[in-house]
Amino acid sequence: MNSCSRIVALAGLALLTSGQSLMATEYRIAVVDPNRVVEQSPQYEAAGIALQREVEERERLLREQQDQISALQGRLEREGPLMSESELQRLQNDIRSRTRKLKYARDEFQEDFALRQNELRTRLAQQVREVVIEVAKEEKIDLVISEGIVYFSPRIDISEQVIKRLKEDLKDKR
Repeated sequence: MNSCSRIVALAGLALLTSGQSLMATEYRIAVVDPNRVVEQSPQYEAAGIALQREVEERERLLREQQDQISALQGRLEREGPLMSESELQRLQNDIRSRTRKLKYARDEFQEDFALRQNELRTRLAQQVREVVIEVAKEEKIDLVISEGIVYFSPRIDISEQVIKRLKEDLKDKR
């Protein structure tokens, strides 16, 4: 049983066992599709654009380093047979050294990129959570369920309201 199923089961059990006075009370339950909310939010698009800007410079530098190595390898192929043993050794060592540095820089770039993506995703998830709570309070919703749902009626889906609020929030910050 996943966490959402447990929540629904516990909520139902609480309603059944809590007495007749609670049974007469009307409870409102809503569903949020977190993937849809995130993918359709302008914050998701803005975060993607910001992340792309951040990585462009590093990608350019990595490409330049690769081009330099390729140029040195081309020189080695063309001029290698004509070089002295010490020149040849120096060039080969330079190529190996640059290749190792490039590999290290690429690995570091991948790690930094993954960390930054997770950072942005976490920040957006927190923002979505806050908006879901705002909408739930305004709409007087008693329980909001997310993820792990087999079926829900579009009548109880507040995802569109959350997306709309996220768009308004972004406009207000500009």
